[in-house]
Amino acid sequence: MADNHTRELFGTDGIRGQANVHPMTPEVALQLGRAVAHIFRGTHAHPRIVIGKDTRLSNYMFETAIQAGICSMGVDAVQLGVLPTPGIAFMTSGMRADAGVVISASHNPYDDNGIKFFAADGFKLPDEVEAQIERLVQGGRLDDHRALGRDIGRAYRIHDAGGRYCVFLKSTFPKDLSLEGLKVVVDCGNGAAYKVAPEVLYELGADVTSLGVTPDGTNINEGCGALHPELMAAAVREHGADLGIALDGDADRVFLCDETGRIVDGDAILGILGDHLARLGQLTAGTVVATVMSNLGLERALNSRGLRLERTAVGDRYVVERMKAGGFTLGGEQSGHILLLDHTTTGDGLLTALQVMAIVARTGKPLSELARIVEPVPQVLRGVMVRAKPPLESLDEVARAIASAEGTLGSCGRVLVRYSGTENKCRVMLEGDDDGAIARLADDIVGAIERAIGRREEHEGAS
Repeated sequence: MADNHTRELFGTDGIRGQANVHPMTPEVALQLGRAVAHIFRGTHAHPRIVIGKDTRLSNYMFETAIQAGICSMGVDAVQLGVLPTPGIAFMTSGMRADAGVVISASHNPYDDNGIKFFAADGFKLPDEVEAQIERLVQGGRLDDHRALGRDIGRAYRIHDAGGRYCVFLKSTFPKDLSLEGLKVVVDCGNGAAYKVAPEVLYELGADVTSLGVTPDGTNINEGCGALHPELMAAAVREHGADLGIALDGDADRVFLCDETGRIVDGDAILGILGDHLARLGQLTAGTVVATVMSNLGLERALNSRGLRLERTAVGDRYVVERMKAGGFTLGGEQSGHILLLDHTTTGDGLLTALQVMAIVARTGKPLSELARIVEPVPQVLRGVMVRAKPPLESLDEVARAIASAEGTLGSCGRVLVRYSGTENKCRVMLEGDDDGAIARLADDIVGAIERAIGRREEHEGAS
């Protein structure tokens, strides 16, 4: 049955916005706690929901508000403290909790915050469940379901959640290998992995230089971490390290750099992991799943090895959906959100880094050599502010410009034109071997969009 509910709270990755401004207010958080408790308490005698967070100042008030909402519905609230998003997913399924709550705005500045949920199996909620939560929050339907007396939920803290997660991470690293002799720089972005990342690397034997491990509530992602991998790269060169690891605020994404300080993005990581797993016979159907934004160079690298790239819409939830439907084990995004479903249920920056380091240790090859598997194709990205979002095929001049570009590039390039899901903007991406040609073709498409529905052009960059 189709759900006609208009999503007002949830975006592509939970609810997100400026802290203490609707919808990211304690009042809404309280109602979200009540709604998720009502949906997931099921028939268990002692239902419980775990809550974890990153290092933002506003997390104190959101944690308290969500906890109160959960307990008011007769469900226990289990506080995990500061823990990476994938650690919260792990604890949700590992503790057999009814659901998990993540309080984090990931890579956003500290004064933003967000709330997202995991189901009992550790996977993010499907759209229809998020829509159900919205209806409960906005419809005042929960007042008749408050718990009373002995039925009110309890709140308590798990003090060793980080330790449990560390043990899990180390278990994914091959037991016949170690990181001894490997010099590693890790930049935790003053975020959720500031304790667990250095600890795991050290316990596996690495010589660790740690950056971004002094969070103060306001410095998460500030000039460091995956948003600013140049800091990691500079430290790798300064310390003569073998590689670098840069995590974002909730540590579900990672950028690496090789021993020369060259950045290794999500596409290169997918290429390295895909090739290695295929050689071991562990890449299901010889397929890697990525979004339409992954560079053509990744597709070429996989195809040259008899492997296949399957593309989805932008967003890790769509990658996961396709992976689950096809039984695939490896997928991810150019942004460093890598999914290894043989190990975990969501993107895990540190777990991903460990798998790449295992390949370095196993093969004896430096990361610079491994990363050469993917040769990025030149890419142009443009954005056009628009006054409306009609179907692109209904705009004759735009459709002709797109078709002309596709015909010119043929199988030697890609054209992707799509509307932003969060802004009044149309995004134009072209890839091809000739920088000048794709720039001219992009100009033609942008000009057609501007004349049809545009307000002004914004250059987002080129590579």
